[in-house]
Amino acid sequence: MKGSLPQMLLSLFFKSAMTSFTLHTFALTFLTSAALAEGGFYGDAPDATHPWAIHDMNRPQPMRVEPGTFSSQERPGNPPSDAIILFGGKAEEIEKWQADKKPAEPTQWEVKEGVLQCVPGSGYIRSKEEFADCQLHLEWSAPSKVEGNSQGRGNSGVFLMGQVEVQVLDNYKNPTYADGFASSIYGINPPLVNALHAPGEWQTYDIVFRRPLFKDGQEIDPGYITVFVNGVLTQDHTPLEGGGGHKSRSKSRAFPEKGPLKLQDHGNPVRYRNIWYRPLPKRASEGGEYSRMSEAAVAAKRREIAKDLRQDAAKLEGNAKMYRLLESLCYADDPAARESGLAAARQFIDHLKDTPKEKLESRKGDALTFLKAMDYLIKFKVLPDDFALKATIAEVVKANEWDKKK
Repeated sequence: MKGSLPQMLLSLFFKSAMTSFTLHTFALTFLTSAALAEGGFYGDAPDATHPWAIHDMNRPQPMRVEPGTFSSQERPGNPPSDAIILFGGKAEEIEKWQADKKPAEPTQWEVKEGVLQCVPGSGYIRSKEEFADCQLHLEWSAPSKVEGNSQGRGNSGVFLMGQVEVQVLDNYKNPTYADGFASSIYGINPPLVNALHAPGEWQTYDIVFRRPLFKDGQEIDPGYITVFVNGVLTQDHTPLEGGGGHKSRSKSRAFPEKGPLKLQDHGNPVRYRNIWYRPLPKRASEGGEYSRMSEAAVAAKRREIAKDLRQDAAKLEGNAKMYRLLESLCYADDPAARESGLAAARQFIDHLKDTPKEKLESRKGDALTFLKAMDYLIKFKVLPDDFALKATIAEVVKANEWDKKK
């Protein structure tokens, strides 16, 4: 049978007319076997600033998100499954927006043929939804009839949290000051390139936004924006420098916890469609879980992982329980877990010694797995260098020449 392993498996599945339940069971068994093969005592152990081992099977699996589809000039694409839609083309979605005034009042912007359109002179609008760090997607189109130049042509703006403007401007063969160019962080940083389509065509902005972080009045993260225009990178992790503004240089400042998305009325009938966002997880500097974290955060996380492993061990028996207890010591020590794990290890050695010679070869895999665990625990100082059980199992392996490749 030719083809990749997945293709061959699928072929076998269909030929056997397996039910969906059987397929599901097979998949779980296959994944469980892989997980056991890549279990503990494998990659470098956790340390003071890393709560997980390298290739750690205890690390949470990524959440499944169904990807969306790309837009065309004729129609917008579909957002990913976890996106929060601010405007998807329905007339009633205008209720998700309001005029940027106090007290709030309905917006005069219009929805026409599935498009949100600025009514010049009606003022900014803002989303009723408030959010902070996010992946933001939106599409905009300047009028196909070219009127004006520089900042007077197809001008609008996207204000993250109502604080930071990513410029919207028809810069197709239309020069202006660089830090006011389309996809500039207005007043801060020009785009890397001009990747706009012609006037009247839809432009796509994909933005990754992180707000500034302050602690005790001190900046610990300046915040940043990354922008793609029509799939081309135009802002590469650009620091916010306080958020920018018109004519005056901004200074670093704290942002609120959340804020609306604002769209600017700059006197041009710019159109928008397909506006959605995805909230982003916390950064390490604000307590989020990443590969590298503060020592205090790592210590707490390692205790949590160790506790979970010991609770898991309580449901197991035999070698599986022993290894789970010993693995937990790599994250955080515990006298009771250590005593139980080592008692089980001593029992393993006793049983191995009591195995009849004619059956000893059947224990080769168990012995090598145990030796691997002992080597790992000694290497990362969970057990002392002169740990007696390591010497014992090493002697058994050597005596039976299990350490030699055959």
